[in-house]
Amino acid sequence: MKDGDEWIVNGQKVWTTLAHISKWGLLVVRTDADVPKHSGLTAYVVDMEAPGVEVRPLRQMTGEAEFNEVYFTDVRIPDSERLGAPGDGWRVSLTTLMNERVSIGGTIVPRGSGPIAQAVKLWKNLPEERKDASTKDELMKLWIDAEVLRLTNIRASQNRKMGSPGPEGSTGKLAHAEANKRIYAFCVDLMGADGMLYGTYDMVRPDHVEGADTVQKAFLRSRANSIEGGTSEVMRNILGERMLGLPGDVRVDREVAWKDVPRN
Repeated sequence: MKDGDEWIVNGQKVWTTLAHISKWGLLVVRTDADVPKHSGLTAYVVDMEAPGVEVRPLRQMTGEAEFNEVYFTDVRIPDSERLGAPGDGWRVSLTTLMNERVSIGGTIVPRGSGPIAQAVKLWKNLPEERKDASTKDELMKLWIDAEVLRLTNIRASQNRKMGSPGPEGSTGKLAHAEANKRIYAFCVDLMGADGMLYGTYDMVRPDHVEGADTVQKAFLRSRANSIEGGTSEVMRNILGERMLGLPGDVRVDREVAWKDVPRN
C-alpha cells in the first residue's frame, strides 16, 4: 500500500541467507494488483534494521542457521529506494537470480579438485580389501561427472562474455547441485560407520557462508544445493523450456489480473 512517497509493506520471505547480519536487502513487492502477476512487481532496497523488519533463524540439519525467514510488518520503504522502474521487479529478480545461479554452480575449479578430491582421498585411504571393482567404477563415474561439469562451465563462461547470464547458468547450477549430492553420499558410504559421526549440533548463526570442515557436514549441507538459488525442479523447467524448446507448463493465470487469481 502506498502512503505518499512511501510504501507500507507487509509479508514474509523464507530462505534469506545471512539476513541476520545484513544491513540491506533486496525486496520484491506487489505494487499493482490490476495487472497479471509478473507485471505488478517492483523491486526495492530495504533497510534490514528498519522498524517492522524481523529476522528469525531457520535452523538447518547441520545445526547452523545461515538461512533465515524475514517478516515485514507495516515496514515503510521510501519510493526513492526503488530499484528499476515501477512494475519492473520481475526483470530485476531474474537478473539477480541468473547471477546467483552462476555464482553457485558456475565456478571453474582446477581439474580433480573440490568435492571429488575428497572422494578420491577417501578411496585411497581405504583398506585394500574394500577397494572392489564396483566401488572404483562408481568413483570413476563421479569423477567424469565432475570433469564434464567443469568443462561445461568453461564453455558457458565464454558465452557469458557476450552479455548477461542466460539459461546456461541454470544448467550449471542444476548439474552442480546434483553432482555434489551424489559425491558426498558416496563419500559417506566409503566412511562406513564413521560417516554417522558428527561433531556438534549446537545452534550457530554464522557471520559468513563457508565450506564444511568435515565430510559428514558437507553431506548434510549439500542437500541445500538443490534448493538455494532455485530448486532443481525449477532448473529442469528452465532447461526444458528455454534450451530444449519443450512446451511449458500450463499457466491459466498468465493473462489474469493478480486480484482475480483464485487463492486460498
